[in-house]
Amino acid sequence: MDAVNPTPEQLQKVLADTPKDQPVVMLNLLRFRDRANYKEEAPERTGREAYSLYMEEAAACVRSVGAEVIWSGRSVGSLIAPPDESWDQVLLVRYPSIDAFMAMIESPEYKGVVKHRTAALQDSRLVANLENRM
Repeated sequence: MDAVNPTPEQLQKVLADTPKDQPVVMLNLLRFRDRANYKEEAPERTGREAYSLYMEEAAACVRSVGAEVIWSGRSVGSLIAPPDESWDQVLLVRYPSIDAFMAMIESPEYKGVVKHRTAALQDSRLVANLENRM
């Protein structure tokens, strides 16, 4: 099943299960559409081009909550995965807390740019992770 945006139930579960006082690293696994699929009229773009536009426009939203992209790169293949699972891009974003992440995705500024992400992606995974504190 392709997944692009979280459901309200998924958001609530992650909110409930994530400590509020720890940084959260979001693992983004991204598979792009050949052609971006906007709901409204937009210039012709590839999925990768639409995602690049999303990253440009979302950068201020990320910074405004104290978050940062800590790693981004192209995926070259999976060693352990279902045979039909592949990803084009991997992205790690560190947020000061799960509340900072929620503040970002609920902001009017972010809601104005997320259309590029939605249009760009055929499939994705967004996994919240806590750093080890041993």
